Amino acid sequence: MHVWALADLHLSFGTPGKSMEAFGPVWKNWTDRIYETCSSLIHKKDLLLIAGDISWASTLQEVAPDLKWIDSLPGTKLLLKGNHDYWWPSKKRLLEALPPSIHFIQHDTFLWEHIAIGGSRLWDTPEYNFGKIVVMQDSLTAPCKDDLLEKKKENDAVIFQRELIRLKMSLESLPQEAAIKIAMTHYPPIGLDLQPSQASALMDAYHIDYCVFGHLHNLNTRKPLFGKRGKTTYLLTSCDYLDFTPIKIL
Repeated sequence: MHVWALADLHLSFGTPGKSMEAFGPVWKNWTDRIYETCSSLIHKKDLLLIAGDISWASTLQEVAPDLKWIDSLPGTKLLLKGNHDYWWPSKKRLLEALPPSIHFIQHDTFLWEHIAIGGSRLWDTPEYNFGKIVVMQDSLTAPCKDDLLEKKKENDAVIFQRELIRLKMSLESLPQEAAIKIAMTHYPPIGLDLQPSQASALMDAYHIDYCVFGHLHNLNTRKPLFGKRGKTTYLLTSCDYLDFTPIKIL
C-alpha cells in the first residue's frame, strides 16, 4: 500500500467551456495525461490525496461527471476543498453524492491503515509570497483598484484566521498513536525559505510528518521547491508542477 498526491486537477467534464487548455500548451490533454500516469503508478490498495481545486463545476449536478472520472482512477481517493471548488456542498450532501472510492476531509480527519490525515484549505496570507516563481498572465488577470485591494486584504486576513482554526481542530483530532501523520492544505502553509509561519507552527505542534498542498501554477522553475522543516516534509503537488504525475509520499 502506497500513498500518492496530486492536486489541482481542475476537471471540466461537466463544464466543457472551462478547459484548462486555455492556460497554455502545458495543459494540453491534461486529463488524459493524469489518467495515464495514475493508472500506471497507482494500485487498487493505494491512496491518492487530492489537495483542492478538483473541478470547475459550480453545482453537484455539474461536478458529477468529474467525480465519476476520479472514481475510475485506481485506489482510494481523498479530497480537500480548494478555492475554486464552488460546487462543494454541505458535508451531508457530499457524503450522499460521492462514489464509494472517494472520501473527503472537512474539518475532521481520515484514517487509513496506520496513517492519520487531517487538514484545511487555508488562504492567502502576507506572511510569504511566491511572486518570484509565479509567472502572471496579464490577459487573465484583472487590475484591482486600491480601495478594493485593501478590502480584499482585510477579507483575506479574516478567512485565513478562520482556516487556521479549522486546521488546528483537524490536526488536534489526529490519533496520537498514528504511525504517520499527514496534513493536506490547498494553499501553501509555508514560504519557499521554510521560515516559521502560523500554519507551520501547527504542523510542529501536532508532529506532522508530511504536508501536501497545491494552488501554485505557471511556475518559472522546475527545480525542487519547499522541503523539510523540523519533522515535517512540505510537498507542492500541483499537477502541472509535477508534469501531471502523482508523487509518492509513502
